[in-house]
Amino acid sequence: MKLRASKVPATERRNPCSSGLDRKTTLEILRVINREDEGVARAVARELPAIARAVDAIALAFRRGGRLIYVGAGSSGRMGALDASECPPTFGVPRARVQAIIAGGRRALTDAVEGAEDSGARGVREIAARRVGANDVVVGIAAAGTTPFVLAALREARKRKAFTVALTANRGATIAKLARVTIAPETGAEVITGSTRMKAGTAQKMVLNMLSTGAMVRAGRVYDNLMIDVAMTNEKLRRRAVRILEQASGKTALAAEHALRQSGHDLRTALVMLKTGATRDEARKRLAAARGDLRKALESGAARRGRFRK
Repeated sequence: MKLRASKVPATERRNPCSSGLDRKTTLEILRVINREDEGVARAVARELPAIARAVDAIALAFRRGGRLIYVGAGSSGRMGALDASECPPTFGVPRARVQAIIAGGRRALTDAVEGAEDSGARGVREIAARRVGANDVVVGIAAAGTTPFVLAALREARKRKAFTVALTANRGATIAKLARVTIAPETGAEVITGSTRMKAGTAQKMVLNMLSTGAMVRAGRVYDNLMIDVAMTNEKLRRRAVRILEQASGKTALAAEHALRQSGHDLRTALVMLKTGATRDEARKRLAAARGDLRKALESGAARRGRFRK
């Protein structure tokens, strides 16, 4: 059965701007791709109000002990997995806090698992296995918005009272009906017809960065614009931790290194020590009293110093 043109998703239509692509020179091919990519950021910008609603929902879920769970297939699933994998080292959160479900499982991260995205039953099972509930946010990622695995997962998540978000390139797609918030950067036809790893994938990457980063900032996982909870798992990241303390406290590298050692390599504790003159135990108590809110802990330290000087 042939679909009418109006029924074909925009991401599946042919792009007249890339017509004759195989007859162009290398530089001409790259110019076509580059020109098409220029519109991606504008498409994402039009979705900022919807992205903000999703970020606030995710931040609230984090405060309640909930999780952010991405669900996708193929390129979309890999985008979710990439973003989820970066959250623990960047923001110091447990791996369970931000998760990714990809149709076909771990093998699908590097290989095509034929037919995996067509199984709605598997999507349901993945959500059920994680015991998704009312404190969680589930983001379904599907460029065309019709992937059975993702649709079934969102339906199950909604049934379990989770907050559902749709990330798609086709606003009128089925996935939008299953979500509390729909984020739909309309990137249009791809340079290579149907290859949604290109413009649609770039838009997905941008939006996912905004969702996780925005929510982590709102949840207090960033101080100013610094990674105050960065995981110091190698020498490069240990050096970065020292620079963060230098920049945040205005102290020397030597003082930052000393505080980091004294704190047991806890950046938050070290920063409170550097900025307030507190001992490690005092800094930890202030952070505990502020329920981990670094700015409140620092403000309480500053207030106490002011009273002491008086």
